[in-house]
Amino acid sequence: METISITTPFIKLDAFLKFCGAVGTGGEAKQRIAAGEALVNGEACTQRGKKLHPGDTVRFDGRDYSVAAP
Repeated sequence: METISITTPFIKLDAFLKFCGAVGTGGEAKQRIAAGEALVNGEACTQRGKKLHPGDTVRFDGRDYSVAAP
């Protein structure tokens, strides 16, 4: 699992996928989230604006990410 540190209280799912390099563009993130390709804390999430906080986990494209505070 890769740990990704954020410096804000939360980050939206689409921005997180761009920030960690899982997707190249916001448009790609939007499409893939809408298709149900992202799991947040083990559950499918189709909300690109889903707020992620430190302690949350994301599974996307066969990789696991953990959201952490700095």
